[in-house]
Amino acid sequence: MTAHAANPEEGPSGGSGAKAVSDAEAGNWVDRYAPEAWRPYLRLARLDRPIGTWLLLFPCWWAVTLAEVSNGRPYPDITMLALFAVGAIVMRGAGCAYNDYVDREYDARVARTASRPIPSGQVSPEAALVFVVALLGIGFLVLIWFNLFTIVLGAASLVLVAIYPFMKRLTYWPQAVLGLAFNWGALMGWAAVKGSLDAPAILLYAGSVLWTIGYDTIYAHQDAEDDLMLGLKSTALTFGEDTPFWVGGFYVGALLLWIAAGFLAGTHLVFFFGVALVGLQMAWQVSTLDTSDPQNCLRRFRANRDVGAAIFLALLADTLISWWAGLS
Repeated sequence: MTAHAANPEEGPSGGSGAKAVSDAEAGNWVDRYAPEAWRPYLRLARLDRPIGTWLLLFPCWWAVTLAEVSNGRPYPDITMLALFAVGAIVMRGAGCAYNDYVDREYDARVARTASRPIPSGQVSPEAALVFVVALLGIGFLVLIWFNLFTIVLGAASLVLVAIYPFMKRLTYWPQAVLGLAFNWGALMGWAAVKGSLDAPAILLYAGSVLWTIGYDTIYAHQDAEDDLMLGLKSTALTFGEDTPFWVGGFYVGALLLWIAAGFLAGTHLVFFFGVALVGLQMAWQVSTLDTSDPQNCLRRFRANRDVGAAIFLALLADTLISWWAGLS
């Protein structure tokens, strides 16, 4: 990948020419089905690239379900899961739009990001900020459905969201700040059910932060050369050829913390079996990672959606077991 090689006229196949984003999957639903006038804003919110929404959402769902396991309920509250889903979509969109606003000059100089809505001229910086405010308003309407403790906790996350885009200018560990912000839902999901924060939620959150540092380091290797040229920082540049070792360490830490969270919440064997399967998937990511191949990195980054789904399904199964055990 070479900076200054960007050509916004070359959209992905199946997209819409200059308006398509180069790192979105060809033929995604936004490029194919969304009304033309909406597409720039849907792209700005990354709705053409849903992997980030899933990675933001799953820790929320994990925490809600883990809290219900500890309560002995047979399943999580469907309304609560739906609220977190809407919240994840709009808050991820707001975060991405804000990040693109802050990074607009850098994005214009990199091939992979030059076709994004702001640097390509599809959306003006001023319109992007209005869009951010509108999404935050929707997020607030979702947030007020929860208890007061969760509302305050959710509002506190905006500090991390606000400072994250600047971290790559200041520290080689911006992925750590991303992890703190991106997994805040692990705290909120538990608080929404319990009205407090307890040890399982803290452990779940800490493990999820390590998970994010791992997978976003893989993602950052796609831009390592460009970041170096632009003077930006990342864990990908810090770890270099040792990235598989470091990512493996973060993943092992995440697994151990998730196991500890499950143990303290009273989960059963099915949850630990699910975590073991996730460990095998993570081992595949690390053992087959080629940091010099952007497509290899992107595939392994996206594979973390399977990690999220597996943990969630294991917790769902555990709620049924917890409920059955309570009846016996």
